[in-house]
Amino acid sequence: MRITSELDGPEAELIRSLADSMLELLAEREATAPVDELAAMTGIRTGHSHSPDDATLGRLLPDFHRPDQDETTAPDAATGDLNGALRSVHEPHIIAAKTEAAQIILDTLPADGGTLSLTEEQAEQWLTAINDIRLALGAMLGVTESTPDQLPDGDPMAPHLDVYHWLTVVQELLVVALMGK
Repeated sequence: MRITSELDGPEAELIRSLADSMLELLAEREATAPVDELAAMTGIRTGHSHSPDDATLGRLLPDFHRPDQDETTAPDAATGDLNGALRSVHEPHIIAAKTEAAQIILDTLPADGGTLSLTEEQAEQWLTAINDIRLALGAMLGVTESTPDQLPDGDPMAPHLDVYHWLTVVQELLVVALMGK
């Protein structure tokens, strides 16, 4: 089974630009991970033990547990230590998976637009990467449940919100195509 669609040149360039930007964010985070002697000796990759300061990366790489998720858990040092340990162990793998998905977009995207033809596996990777791109863009825009569907003409964020909504449609179409396999 293949999933096909037509992309015009500007659509392909926009997706490429967004995927490249996300790859740059992830690569920078990965490159700034501390070097651990034990990890270097064993070959086990480790990552940061602290959450990203950047809201966009924070949305892509959230804490594993937040005290606000559980009303019975009060914020304390143990929660922070647990998050730090989990992050250190798992963040490199999460970054690798997100990077792989975004790279699939770049590898399969028609250069100047045209026919996009994806295997089921590639479509699933596209879905993952489009979701990540939407999350990143939504964090940059401060999208919440109360964000209007459209911003007033002249608002500098209006075109970015339009892109966010367009990516939502792309994501939905991929889900529908994969469900209809």
